[in-house]
Amino acid sequence: MKLEDFNYNLPEELIAQTPLKDRSSSKLMVLDRFTGAISHHEFKDIIDFLNPGDVLVINNTKVIPARLIGEKIDTHAKIELLLLKDCGNDHWKCLSRPFKRLKEGSIISFGNHSVKAEVINKLEEGMVEVKLIYNGILMERLEELGQMPLPPYIHETLTEKNRYNTVYAKNSGSAAAPTAGLHFTNELLKTIQEKGIQIAEVTLHVGLGTFRPVETEDILNHHMHSEFYFLDKKNADILKQAKQEGKRILAVGTTTTRVLETVIQQQKSFKECSGNTNIFIYPSYQFQAIDGLITNFHLPKSTLIMLVSAFAGRENVLNAYQIAVKNKYRFFSFGDAMFIINQKKDN
Repeated sequence: MKLEDFNYNLPEELIAQTPLKDRSSSKLMVLDRFTGAISHHEFKDIIDFLNPGDVLVINNTKVIPARLIGEKIDTHAKIELLLLKDCGNDHWKCLSRPFKRLKEGSIISFGNHSVKAEVINKLEEGMVEVKLIYNGILMERLEELGQMPLPPYIHETLTEKNRYNTVYAKNSGSAAAPTAGLHFTNELLKTIQEKGIQIAEVTLHVGLGTFRPVETEDILNHHMHSEFYFLDKKNADILKQAKQEGKRILAVGTTTTRVLETVIQQQKSFKECSGNTNIFIYPSYQFQAIDGLITNFHLPKSTLIMLVSAFAGRENVLNAYQIAVKNKYRFFSFGDAMFIINQKKDN
Protein backbone atom coordinates (compact mmCIF):
# COMPACT_ATOMS: atom_id res chain seq x y z
CA MET A 1 0.00 0.00 0.00
CA LYS A 2 1.13 3.51 -0.80
CA LEU A 3 1.22 6.48 1.56
CA GLU A 4 -1.03 8.52 -0.72
CA ASP A 5 -3.77 5.91 -0.22
CA PHE A 6 -4.32 7.40 3.24
CA ASN A 7 -4.42 11.06 2.29
CA TYR A 8 -7.41 13.41 2.44
CA ASN A 9 -8.02 17.15 2.20
CA LEU A 10 -8.59 18.96 5.48
CA PRO A 11 -9.30 22.71 5.79
CA GLU A 12 -6.95 24.13 8.41
CA GLU A 13 -9.81 25.80 10.28
CA LEU A 14 -11.18 22.38 11.24
CA ILE A 15 -8.08 21.53 13.31
CA ALA A 16 -9.25 21.95 16.91
CA GLN A 17 -7.01 24.37 18.79
CA THR A 18 -8.63 24.23 22.22
CA PRO A 19 -10.66 21.68 24.17
CA LEU A 20 -14.41 22.17 24.62
CA LYS A 21 -15.57 23.35 28.02
CA ASP A 22 -17.64 20.16 28.43
CA ARG A 23 -15.57 17.15 27.39
CA SER A 24 -18.60 15.02 26.52
CA SER A 25 -20.31 17.65 24.32
CA SER A 26 -18.09 16.95 21.33
CA LYS A 27 -19.61 15.48 18.20
CA LEU A 28 -19.73 11.72 17.78
CA MET A 29 -19.88 9.99 14.42
CA VAL A 30 -21.00 6.35 14.57
CA LEU A 31 -19.63 4.29 11.69
CA ASP A 32 -20.68 0.76 10.81
CA ARG A 33 -17.41 -0.95 10.02
CA PHE A 34 -18.96 -3.36 7.50
CA THR A 35 -21.66 -1.34 5.71
CA GLY A 36 -20.10 2.11 6.01
CA ALA A 37 -23.39 3.53 7.36
CA ILE A 38 -22.96 6.75 9.33
CA SER A 39 -25.01 8.58 11.96
CA HIS A 40 -24.30 11.79 13.91
CA HIS A 41 -24.61 12.34 17.67
CA GLU A 42 -23.09 14.03 20.71
CA PHE A 43 -20.40 12.08 22.52
CA LYS A 44 -22.51 11.67 25.66
CA ASP A 45 -24.97 9.69 23.49
CA ILE A 46 -22.42 6.89 23.25
CA ILE A 47 -24.25 5.26 26.15
CA ASP A 48 -27.02 4.37 23.66
CA PHE A 49 -24.57 2.24 21.66
CA LEU A 50 -23.17 0.33 24.63
CA ASN A 51 -24.73 -2.93 25.84
CA PRO A 52 -24.76 -4.49 29.31
CA GLY A 53 -21.86 -6.94 29.46
CA ASP A 54 -19.63 -4.91 27.15
CA VAL A 55 -16.09 -4.22 28.34
CA LEU A 56 -14.85 -0.69 27.65
CA VAL A 57 -11.05 -0.62 27.73
CA ILE A 58 -9.22 2.62 28.56
CA ASN A 59 -5.54 3.62 28.56
CA ASN A 60 -4.77 5.10 31.98
CA THR A 61 -1.44 6.65 31.02
CA LYS A 62 -0.77 10.21 32.19
CA VAL A 63 0.97 12.87 30.12
CA ILE A 64 3.83 14.55 31.95
CA PRO A 65 5.00 18.17 31.37
CA ALA A 66 7.78 16.71 29.26
CA ARG A 67 8.78 19.77 27.20
CA LEU A 68 11.77 21.50 28.75
CA ILE A 69 13.36 24.71 27.42
CA GLY A 70 16.80 25.64 28.68
CA GLU A 71 20.29 26.57 27.54
CA LYS A 72 23.71 25.00 27.14
CA ILE A 73 25.87 25.95 30.08
CA ASP A 74 28.96 26.74 27.97
CA THR A 75 27.45 28.72 25.07
CA HIS A 76 24.01 29.75 26.46
CA ALA A 77 22.46 28.46 23.23
CA LYS A 78 18.72 27.79 23.59
CA ILE A 79 17.93 24.06 23.69
CA GLU A 80 14.59 22.29 23.83
CA LEU A 81 14.19 18.71 25.06
CA LEU A 82 11.09 16.56 24.86
CA LEU A 83 11.32 13.68 27.33
CA LEU A 84 9.99 10.59 25.58
CA LYS A 85 11.19 7.43 27.30
CA ASP A 86 12.37 6.74 30.84
CA CYS A 87 15.30 4.33 30.53
CA GLY A 88 15.82 4.08 34.30
CA ASN A 89 18.41 5.62 36.64
CA ASP A 90 17.39 9.13 35.49
CA HIS A 91 18.39 8.35 31.90
CA TRP A 92 15.84 9.53 29.31
CA LYS A 93 15.58 9.35 25.55
CA CYS A 94 14.54 12.76 24.22
CA LEU A 95 13.83 14.64 21.06
CA SER A 96 16.21 17.59 20.94
CA ARG A 97 16.13 20.87 19.07
CA PRO A 98 18.42 22.02 17.60
CA PHE A 99 20.05 18.60 17.41
CA LYS A 100 23.26 19.79 15.73
CA ARG A 101 24.23 22.00 18.68
CA LEU A 102 24.53 19.06 21.03
CA LYS A 103 27.37 16.62 21.47
CA GLU A 104 28.20 13.95 23.99
CA GLY A 105 29.08 15.67 27.27
CA SER A 106 26.96 18.78 26.60
CA ILE A 107 25.17 20.01 29.71
CA ILE A 108 21.85 21.83 29.46
CA SER A 109 20.43 23.84 32.34
CA PHE A 110 16.74 24.41 33.05
CA GLY A 111 15.04 26.71 35.56
CA ASN A 112 18.05 28.51 36.99
CA HIS A 113 20.00 25.24 37.26
CA SER A 114 17.37 23.39 39.32
CA VAL A 115 17.43 20.67 36.64
CA LYS A 116 20.34 19.81 34.37
CA ALA A 117 20.67 17.31 31.55
CA GLU A 118 23.97 15.78 30.43
CA VAL A 119 24.02 14.35 26.91
CA ILE A 120 25.21 10.75 27.22
CA ASN A 121 24.65 9.64 23.64
CA LYS A 122 23.57 11.20 20.34
CA LEU A 123 21.13 8.90 18.57
CA GLU A 124 19.33 9.12 15.22
CA GLU A 125 16.44 11.28 14.02
CA GLY A 126 17.07 14.14 16.44
CA MET A 127 17.15 11.85 19.47
CA VAL A 128 19.58 12.06 22.37
CA GLU A 129 19.98 10.10 25.58
CA VAL A 130 20.48 12.32 28.60
CA LYS A 131 21.07 11.89 32.30
CA LEU A 132 18.92 14.23 34.39
CA ILE A 133 20.49 15.85 37.45
CA TYR A 134 18.15 17.40 40.02
CA ASN A 135 17.26 17.57 43.70
CA GLY A 136 14.07 16.11 45.16
CA ILE A 137 11.36 14.40 43.10
CA LEU A 138 11.60 14.57 39.31
CA MET A 139 7.85 14.86 38.68
CA GLU A 140 7.70 17.84 41.04
CA ARG A 141 10.53 19.52 39.13
CA LEU A 142 8.76 18.85 35.83
CA GLU A 143 5.51 20.32 37.17
CA GLU A 144 7.47 23.48 38.01
CA LEU A 145 9.52 23.77 34.83
CA GLY A 146 7.96 21.68 32.09
CA GLN A 147 5.28 22.42 29.54
CA MET A 148 2.68 20.00 28.24
CA PRO A 149 3.97 18.59 24.92
CA LEU A 150 1.11 19.67 22.68
CA PRO A 151 1.28 18.54 19.04
CA PRO A 152 2.80 21.05 16.59
CA TYR A 153 -0.55 21.70 14.88
CA ILE A 154 -1.93 23.25 18.09
CA HIS A 155 -0.95 26.91 18.23
CA GLU A 156 -3.11 28.09 21.13
CA THR A 157 -1.79 28.10 24.70
CA LEU A 158 -3.33 25.48 26.96
CA THR A 159 -4.49 27.34 30.06
CA GLU A 160 -5.32 24.22 32.10
CA LYS A 161 -2.71 21.46 32.00
CA ASN A 162 -5.22 18.80 33.06
CA ARG A 163 -7.21 19.26 29.83
CA TYR A 164 -4.49 17.38 27.94
CA ASN A 165 -5.06 14.39 30.20
CA THR A 166 -8.03 12.07 30.56
CA VAL A 167 -10.05 12.22 33.77
CA TYR A 168 -8.79 8.70 34.58
CA ALA A 169 -5.08 9.33 33.88
CA LYS A 170 -2.91 7.96 36.69
CA ASN A 171 0.28 6.25 35.44
CA SER A 172 2.75 8.99 34.51
CA GLY A 173 4.97 8.52 31.49
CA SER A 174 3.38 9.73 28.23
CA ALA A 175 4.58 12.45 25.90
CA ALA A 176 1.14 12.69 24.28
CA ALA A 177 -2.43 12.05 25.37
CA PRO A 178 -4.52 9.04 24.33
CA THR A 179 -6.93 11.54 22.85
CA ALA A 180 -10.00 9.33 22.35
CA GLY A 181 -10.29 9.26 26.12
CA LEU A 182 -10.43 13.05 26.45
CA HIS A 183 -14.19 12.97 25.74
CA PHE A 184 -15.11 11.07 28.89
CA THR A 185 -16.23 12.77 32.09
CA ASN A 186 -16.47 11.12 35.49
CA GLU A 187 -20.25 11.47 35.27
CA LEU A 188 -20.41 9.72 31.90
CA LEU A 189 -18.16 6.90 33.12
CA LYS A 190 -20.44 6.42 36.14
CA THR A 191 -23.51 6.25 33.88
CA ILE A 192 -21.75 3.70 31.67
CA GLN A 193 -20.98 1.48 34.66
CA GLU A 194 -24.51 1.80 36.00
CA LYS A 195 -25.77 0.38 32.69
CA GLY A 196 -23.75 -2.78 33.29
CA ILE A 197 -20.69 -2.06 31.19
CA GLN A 198 -17.37 -3.05 32.75
CA ILE A 199 -14.38 -0.74 32.47
CA ALA A 200 -10.96 -2.35 32.10
CA GLU A 201 -7.63 -0.53 32.12
CA VAL A 202 -4.35 -0.91 30.28
CA THR A 203 -1.29 1.33 30.21
CA LEU A 204 0.63 2.40 27.13
CA HIS A 205 3.01 5.34 27.43
CA VAL A 206 2.73 7.27 24.18
CA GLY A 207 6.15 8.13 22.79
CA LEU A 208 8.07 9.04 19.67
CA GLY A 209 5.68 7.46 17.18
CA THR A 210 3.17 10.23 17.80
CA PHE A 211 5.66 12.86 16.65
CA ARG A 212 7.07 11.04 13.65
CA PRO A 213 5.21 11.29 10.32
CA VAL A 214 5.25 8.45 7.82
CA GLU A 215 7.74 9.48 5.16
CA THR A 216 8.17 6.28 3.12
CA GLU A 217 6.02 5.98 0.01
CA ASP A 218 5.66 2.25 0.62
CA ILE A 219 4.12 2.14 4.10
CA LEU A 220 5.69 -1.26 4.81
CA ASN A 221 9.06 0.48 4.97
CA HIS A 222 7.92 2.71 7.85
CA HIS A 223 9.77 2.18 11.14
CA MET A 224 7.51 2.08 14.19
CA HIS A 225 9.17 3.09 17.47
CA SER A 226 8.44 0.94 20.49
CA GLU A 227 6.34 2.09 23.44
CA PHE A 228 6.03 0.59 26.92
CA TYR A 229 2.77 -1.16 27.85
CA PHE A 230 1.40 -2.96 30.89
CA LEU A 231 -1.65 -5.15 31.57
CA ASP A 232 -2.19 -6.30 35.15
CA LYS A 233 -3.84 -9.53 36.29
CA LYS A 234 -7.12 -7.97 37.41
CA ASN A 235 -7.79 -6.37 34.04
CA ALA A 236 -6.43 -9.33 32.09
CA ASP A 237 -8.94 -11.56 33.88
CA ILE A 238 -11.81 -9.18 33.01
CA LEU A 239 -10.81 -9.26 29.35
CA LYS A 240 -10.22 -13.02 29.27
CA GLN A 241 -13.65 -13.73 30.75
CA ALA A 242 -15.35 -11.32 28.32
CA LYS A 243 -13.66 -13.02 25.37
CA GLN A 244 -14.66 -16.48 26.63
CA GLU A 245 -18.28 -15.36 27.08
CA GLY A 246 -18.48 -13.68 23.68
CA LYS A 247 -18.90 -10.20 25.14
CA ARG A 248 -17.80 -7.17 23.14
CA ILE A 249 -14.42 -5.64 23.89
CA LEU A 250 -14.48 -1.96 22.95
CA ALA A 251 -11.17 -0.10 22.80
CA VAL A 252 -10.97 3.58 23.68
CA GLY A 253 -8.30 4.76 21.29
CA THR A 254 -5.60 3.43 19.02
CA THR A 255 -3.13 3.13 21.92
CA THR A 256 -5.48 0.81 23.79
CA THR A 257 -6.02 -1.17 20.59
CA ARG A 258 -2.28 -1.61 20.12
CA VAL A 259 -1.90 -2.99 23.64
CA LEU A 260 -4.79 -5.45 23.30
CA GLU A 261 -3.71 -6.71 19.88
CA THR A 262 -0.09 -7.03 21.05
CA VAL A 263 -1.09 -9.10 24.07
CA ILE A 264 -3.31 -11.43 22.03
CA GLN A 265 -0.60 -11.86 19.38
CA GLN A 266 2.16 -12.60 21.86
CA GLN A 267 0.28 -14.42 24.65
CA LYS A 268 -2.54 -16.02 22.59
CA SER A 269 -4.88 -14.90 25.39
CA PHE A 270 -5.31 -12.01 27.81
CA LYS A 271 -2.65 -12.46 30.51
CA GLU A 272 -0.79 -10.20 32.89
CA CYS A 273 2.23 -8.92 31.00
CA SER A 274 4.35 -5.90 30.17
CA GLY A 275 6.94 -4.95 27.61
CA ASN A 276 7.52 -2.76 24.59
CA THR A 277 5.39 -2.88 21.47
CA ASN A 278 6.09 -1.57 17.99
CA ILE A 279 3.04 -3.21 16.42
CA PHE A 280 2.09 -1.57 13.12
CA ILE A 281 -1.54 -2.12 12.15
CA TYR A 282 -2.61 -1.36 8.57
CA PRO A 283 -5.20 -2.77 6.12
CA SER A 284 -5.19 -6.55 5.80
CA TYR A 285 -4.46 -6.89 9.51
CA GLN A 286 -6.79 -9.41 11.17
CA PHE A 287 -8.05 -8.10 14.50
CA GLN A 288 -8.21 -10.69 17.26
CA ALA A 289 -8.79 -8.61 20.41
CA ILE A 290 -11.32 -5.84 19.80
CA ASP A 291 -14.92 -5.62 18.58
CA GLY A 292 -15.31 -1.85 18.51
CA LEU A 293 -13.14 1.27 18.51
CA ILE A 294 -13.65 4.78 19.84
CA THR A 295 -11.19 7.15 18.21
CA ASN A 296 -10.63 10.72 17.08
CA PHE A 297 -10.15 12.00 13.53
CA HIS A 298 -6.48 11.58 12.65
CA LEU A 299 -3.84 13.26 10.52
CA PRO A 300 -3.66 12.42 6.82
CA LYS A 301 -1.09 9.75 5.95
CA SER A 302 -0.55 8.82 9.63
CA THR A 303 -0.16 5.37 11.18
CA LEU A 304 -3.32 6.16 13.16
CA ILE A 305 -5.54 6.55 10.10
CA MET A 306 -3.96 3.34 8.78
CA LEU A 307 -4.99 1.48 11.94
CA VAL A 308 -8.55 2.85 11.73
CA SER A 309 -8.65 1.90 8.04
CA ALA A 310 -7.58 -1.63 8.93
CA PHE A 311 -10.52 -1.92 11.31
CA ALA A 312 -13.28 -0.24 9.26
CA GLY A 313 -12.00 -0.43 5.68
CA ARG A 314 -10.04 2.32 3.93
CA GLU A 315 -12.92 3.35 1.67
CA ASN A 316 -15.36 3.56 4.58
CA VAL A 317 -12.93 5.63 6.63
CA LEU A 318 -12.03 8.08 3.86
CA ASN A 319 -15.71 8.51 3.05
CA ALA A 320 -16.45 9.14 6.74
CA TYR A 321 -13.68 11.72 6.90
CA GLN A 322 -15.07 13.48 3.82
CA ILE A 323 -18.50 13.62 5.49
CA ALA A 324 -16.88 14.87 8.71
CA VAL A 325 -15.26 17.73 6.80
CA LYS A 326 -18.59 18.57 5.15
CA ASN A 327 -20.31 18.62 8.57
CA LYS A 328 -17.50 20.67 10.12
CA TYR A 329 -16.34 18.13 12.65
CA ARG A 330 -13.30 19.20 14.68
CA PHE A 331 -10.15 17.20 13.92
CA PHE A 332 -7.13 15.80 15.79
CA SER A 333 -6.27 15.86 19.50
CA PHE A 334 -8.92 18.27 20.84
CA GLY A 335 -11.38 17.36 18.11
CA ASP A 336 -14.48 15.20 17.81
CA ALA A 337 -14.87 11.43 18.02
CA MET A 338 -15.86 8.39 15.98
CA PHE A 339 -17.26 5.09 17.28
CA ILE A 340 -16.67 2.19 14.90
CA ILE A 341 -18.85 -0.89 15.45
CA ASN A 342 -20.92 -3.46 13.60
CA GLN A 343 -24.32 -1.90 14.27
CA LYS A 344 -26.51 -4.63 12.79
CA LYS A 345 -24.84 -7.35 14.81
CA ASP A 346 -24.16 -5.38 17.97
CA ASN A 347 -27.41 -3.48 18.50
